[in-house]
Amino acid sequence: MGVVPTYKALAIAGDFGLDLVEVSPNANPPVCKIMDYGRYKYEQTKKQQEAKKKQSTFQIKEIKVRPKTGEHDIQVKLNHINRFIENKDKVKVTVVFRGREITLSNRGRELLAHIAQQAEEYANVEQHPKFEGRTMTMVLAPK
Repeated sequence: MGVVPTYKALAIAGDFGLDLVEVSPNANPPVCKIMDYGRYKYEQTKKQQEAKKKQSTFQIKEIKVRPKTGEHDIQVKLNHINRFIENKDKVKVTVVFRGREITLSNRGRELLAHIAQQAEEYANVEQHPKFEGRTMTMVLAPK
């Protein structure tokens, strides 16, 4: 519409039953739009909700094993890891050492390497095995 005095713009918006909304107040002269402001706010909230819906969220699930955990138990844990990875969650695999088991740190590292090798078709190692206190952890993420 070009440059229009404020009172005229308000009158035009009133004739159509719409609102005069200031879009760019810092421009010279300020830029305004004639629109239904309530509808505009409603559409903005709908867009935000849609964007939030499409946002991918994940959790970190934890699987705990011991250095002397048997092979069958490890297979069961691998099935759990597979299920978590299918749900797009990350998995933190923790080897817990108790008492004198701390001397078996190389067995714990081998165990984590075995789990990573078994899960490599559907998961990547995001964080390689790391020793912290009496635990050794590794994080697996979906491919």
